Amino acid sequence: MRPNPSRSLPRQPLVRALALALVSALALAGSAVAQSVTVLTHDSFAVSRSVIEAFTAETGIEVRFVAGGDAGTTLNRAILTRERPVADVLFGVDEGMLARALAADLFEPYRSPERVHVDPAFELPAFGDAVTPVDAGFVTFNLDRAWFEADGRPLPTSLDDLADPAYAGLTVVMDPATSSPGLAFVLGTIGVYGEDGWLDYWARLRDNDLAVRSGWSDAYYTAFSRYGGDRPIVLSYASSPAAEVLFSDDPDAEVAPTANLRCAGCSVRQIETVGVLRGAANPEAARAFIDFMLSETFQADVPLQMFVYPVRASTPLPDAFVAFAEVPGADEIAPLPGDLSAERIERWLDQWTDVVLRGRDPSSTR
Repeated sequence: MRPNPSRSLPRQPLVRALALALVSALALAGSAVAQSVTVLTHDSFAVSRSVIEAFTAETGIEVRFVAGGDAGTTLNRAILTRERPVADVLFGVDEGMLARALAADLFEPYRSPERVHVDPAFELPAFGDAVTPVDAGFVTFNLDRAWFEADGRPLPTSLDDLADPAYAGLTVVMDPATSSPGLAFVLGTIGVYGEDGWLDYWARLRDNDLAVRSGWSDAYYTAFSRYGGDRPIVLSYASSPAAEVLFSDDPDAEVAPTANLRCAGCSVRQIETVGVLRGAANPEAARAFIDFMLSETFQADVPLQMFVYPVRASTPLPDAFVAFAEVPGADEIAPLPGDLSAERIERWLDQWTDVVLRGRDPSSTR
């Protein structure tokens, strides 16, 4: 379905009568200003130019994107500027960060008529209509096949392997305070090891020469061995191998140059959302754009632009995505803690920082 034209901003009719000329001019001027929408996103957001052009052609609304850095940094910017929002729409807040966003009262609730097409598996009922799901990914570790073949060590097969001295100095993750996949993995370790054991696991990773980067791009394109770094194990997405094939010198390859770590609890499902920022200058245009993000046109563009899954039911996937973007099995997806309140997440982040970055003993932070 195309974006709902009823969400487009109304255009005032041109009144010919001289007595109403000034009123008409003011109405037209107001409409011209309103026919735009500003979208604050993280740096990994991508969409085809032709898709945005189709939205503008249908609605008359011009779209401006503002990149805010990694997801955590982008959310921080939205919170710091909430009294005078820098955008109308915020995209990229996932389950792990939503509690902070809601605690800051960032969003104006909105339920898109297009939401009836969202696969129920990707709904987030706990957050109501504050945000709208747009895409889903699976955070997991990617392994550099060529590095391991040259080194002779077997690929790791469990989360505990990453803390084994046999794999010392091989893993890079992202800071959960600034990176959404970084936070997703932390929440996954809480789900797998429990609140009594997750910090001990991270202490073992730390002592095994774990590398931490601020964001996904730095970890993947700087620290990962496939791009010149010294870490052949990188926290990324289960769909990243598909991107490696499509953007490689051999797009017809039958095997991706990277593999996923497949094991119980090794992956964390991550649903990215979009919402209308409270105090937005153009709330109607913001709602129209959210409608569009759930449309067939936008959702079909998601896999090969952001290499995550569309949330609209029955959206076809590209062949290469089907072939190389693995979907973890139910037993491979880590359970998330039941309470994802802002207070609990802040406490977990403080504990993680104390243990991983400051080297404290886990028992001192509980």
